[in-house]
Amino acid sequence: MTPRTTTVAIVGAGPAGLVLAHLLRRAGVDVAVHERRSRAELEGAARAGVLEHRVVEHLRGLGLADRLVAAGERHGRCEITCLGEKVTVDYGALSGGARHWVYPQQLLVRDLVAAYEADGGTIAFSSPVAAVAADGAGRPVLDTARGELRAAWAVGCEGARGPVAAAFPDGARGPARRYPYDWLTVLARIDRPVGTIRYAVHADGFAGMMPRTAEVGRFYLEVPAGERLDGWDADRIRAGLAHRLGLGGADPVPGELLETGVLRMRGRVAGRLRHGRLLLAGDAAHTVTPSGGKGLNSAVADVVDLAGALLEALGDDGGGGDDGGDGGALEGYQRRRLAAAWRTQEFSDGLLDLLHLPAGLPPEQREFALRLRLERIRRIARPGPEAAAFARAYVGAGELRAEEAGAEEVWAPAQRSTVATGATPR
Repeated sequence: MTPRTTTVAIVGAGPAGLVLAHLLRRAGVDVAVHERRSRAELEGAARAGVLEHRVVEHLRGLGLADRLVAAGERHGRCEITCLGEKVTVDYGALSGGARHWVYPQQLLVRDLVAAYEADGGTIAFSSPVAAVAADGAGRPVLDTARGELRAAWAVGCEGARGPVAAAFPDGARGPARRYPYDWLTVLARIDRPVGTIRYAVHADGFAGMMPRTAEVGRFYLEVPAGERLDGWDADRIRAGLAHRLGLGGADPVPGELLETGVLRMRGRVAGRLRHGRLLLAGDAAHTVTPSGGKGLNSAVADVVDLAGALLEALGDDGGGGDDGGDGGALEGYQRRRLAAAWRTQEFSDGLLDLLHLPAGLPPEQREFALRLRLERIRRIARPGPEAAAFARAYVGAGELRAEEAGAEEVWAPAQRSTVATGATPR
């Protein structure tokens, strides 16, 4: 069988892989997308649901946010409760008008898949990539469920343990942290919509309530690290949520539990995002906790930057020459996105520190720790430089672009030029 060829092979059809495929294909680059899960599994996986202002603005500019804008909800406030006090953080006003969009990730994925196919693109579902190697010229060779695929570049968007990351020296391993607690995650039917994100800083542990749809809410409960789900039945979960969140009155009441799990709380940043013609983006490049809702948003920011860098590299080497393209453009991508990943980790870690008491703190010291946190909560809700900085980082204010002077020039001119590919059918 003659091996298939493409210019850019993308492994993983989550938001990162799909947005990258859209951007490259619109610029005339041949793309092959492989996803290990079936279409039903991919489009049914309930995960994130909060989109940053700048991410939605970028998707809207690409014509990929019509359903999101029509069906999603805007949110510009969150509540943080501590010691019986409920503090409202009006981050929409504090950030200068930017607000979140609430739209479940699985719906966004469905929209991106449908738009990609409507534009003539194809996605290889149920087609895992077993391994990635290099030919004599250093080009990626992918061992896929549909046979061998040769590419000028391969981008891993499939997670830290995916085959592209595994092909890096030392698996692209970088600094990581295991937090001393986990989060029990719950997707539950509710009797009324969640009007506002609520974080509860509580002596018994953190709890969270997040909007998803009018009938379904996402809830979190802090549990000890390594906790097993079988110790938590539905009644215990509902009682824990009501107690820590202080639910009552007009608050949503969790009913049927549609999905429960335990999220192992970890942070990680890859040691590098490029090795020869292999590149990482999204979850393959960094793992960030759900604190602040940065995972999906960071992934999209990665691939917006990567698309511009790849187009510049492809234009300079004529579509994939033996020299590996313009190392400057791709090294710039790596430098910018590693720096951005660490800024994201710092924000997420700081928010976790606010929301959780120190591990192992004796009961008699908890009120002191809670009072310290209440003062910090009041400070980020009060207009001023600290509150504005928190609000802008939280909501993702500003434009989605490369984060260094002059780098925003990369994408626009690259988008206007079509790159020759010489690819064979996928």
